[in-house]
Amino acid sequence: MNSTSFILLVSKGILRDRHVRRTVLFWIVVANLGLLGTGALLLDAWLSEHPVLLLLYWGACLWLTVTSLLLALYDLLAIRREAALERQRLKAQVLGTDEPGDRSL
Repeated sequence: MNSTSFILLVSKGILRDRHVRRTVLFWIVVANLGLLGTGALLLDAWLSEHPVLLLLYWGACLWLTVTSLLLALYDLLAIRREAALERQRLKAQVLGTDEPGDRSL
């Protein structure tokens, strides 16, 4: 198994399971806050002397921020989809039909 297919399989696993997705999102946010705090409090003077490392550091912070935003957006859309499917299932159950799209009484 090459690394590309492994990364795709792990990504699918993260996106499909709500608990895993939210755990990964939590740890990404914690890592980002740790990077921001460390950079602002401990590495400020050192990073200002090394512009290339400063750009790499803020690039990593930006990458974690964008990743957390995209994962949160995906989670929001997944929750909305699950709620719509549950509404359709309940509507079909209340109306006594076998198909969610059937509206006959």
